[in-house]
Amino acid sequence: MTLSDFIRQQRKKYKLTQRDLADRSGVGLRFIRELERGKATLRMDKVNVVLDLFGAKLGVVKLQDEE
Repeated sequence: MTLSDFIRQQRKKYKLTQRDLADRSGVGLRFIRELERGKATLRMDKVNVVLDLFGAKLGVVKLQDEE
């Protein structure tokens, strides 16, 4: 699951509009829209503020070795 998919899924699970999510997390509506569209360059601190509302945070994911 991608980050944008997770955010969108959680937002809909809690019946929040993009505006609601922006207001509750203290980030701009434009940031939420870009986050849900999968923009490649976003501020990690702001992403974590949004994720915190859903009990999550950014972390390291180890890539599997291809053999």
